[in-house]
Amino acid sequence: MKELIIIIRPEKLEDVKDVLDKVHCGGMTLSTAMGCGTQKGSSEGTVNEIKGLKTTINLLPKIKVEVVVADKDVEKVIMNIREVCATDHVGDGKIFIRNIEDAIRIRTGERGVKAL
Repeated sequence: MKELIIIIRPEKLEDVKDVLDKVHCGGMTLSTAMGCGTQKGSSEGTVNEIKGLKTTINLLPKIKVEVVVADKDVEKVIMNIREVCATDHVGDGKIFIRNIEDAIRIRTGERGVKAL
């Protein structure tokens, strides 16, 4: 099993949910996030004071999707997410992949892929 941590533009969330539904993903966790990468955030930036220090906030809104999928589905999910999320512009997002040793469904005690 693999955990995919998918950072995307907020307007792409429904497209990603559709991709995950097609592989019968058992569930997902969503978080709102702020960040910047190559695009370095908004060009206008807002000067704020944090703990007495003036700083420019140049972060853009993102959505963080966390999902665990069976090993056999990883490449299909990645390719489909790239297909629906790529705009050919900086800031489209990232996908991080981690190994998952085990999963346990608390309600039933099912383990491994059955718990997904």
